[in-house]
Amino acid sequence: MRPAWRCRACGAPWPCQPARLALLAEYRHDRVELLVYLGGLLAEAHTQLPGATDLHARFLGWARAGDGTMFHVNHEPGAEIHHTDPFAVPAGQRSPARRLRGRLAAPVTLWTAPGPAGLTVSSTLVAEGEPDRLLGLVDPESDLWAAVEEAGRFAVAQLGPAHRQLADRFAGLFPSPGGLFAIGSWTDTPYGPVPSDAGGWAGCRLDAAREYGWGLLVEATVEAVELAEETAPLLHYRGRYRELTN
Repeated sequence: MRPAWRCRACGAPWPCQPARLALLAEYRHDRVELLVYLGGLLAEAHTQLPGATDLHARFLGWARAGDGTMFHVNHEPGAEIHHTDPFAVPAGQRSPARRLRGRLAAPVTLWTAPGPAGLTVSSTLVAEGEPDRLLGLVDPESDLWAAVEEAGRFAVAQLGPAHRQLADRFAGLFPSPGGLFAIGSWTDTPYGPVPSDAGGWAGCRLDAAREYGWGLLVEATVEAVELAEETAPLLHYRGRYRELTN
């Protein structure tokens, strides 16, 4: 996120729409504490973005409603605020490349590494060969990448429709009191913990990584594959989770 102050997940100026929803949910009982937290980040951003002129509205303005109350939030994963999204960027102002990316349905996976650390990733590709390879775009400032760099290995688990809240949690869009791995059942592997009910997972050895757009293109060799009974995948399409339909 720092020093460019862009979202690790979507590349939009932070706090982006998903980040604002997560903050409203996390601080729903303490508006003052939220404003204090945002004020501290605003002061830091002023030193790192000296040319920006809209930082006050960007960091603090959205957190105040006209009547002095917080916006109402539905706390179900993927839910909307009322019938419209007050933080959505108008369609005409969105990057064409981002709009194209949103129209490409992608499988939702969870990458984990010893530590443990984890991150929801929807840009995973497996290439068959000798050896088999795996590619993915991750956030270079994430705890996951720091753990992968140190360990030199990581696990990639396939997520299903039942993992919507887990995916939101590891994407930083849903509060995680007690830590990211405090909820749910996990299976320890040499590559990192994986959800016990995942559709399958791959153990990967890190080969290389390089900057690619806003993210980091990670290249790895697949060293182990464990597949459970075939399950439906969780997909990400146009900013929301979707499921396959017959």
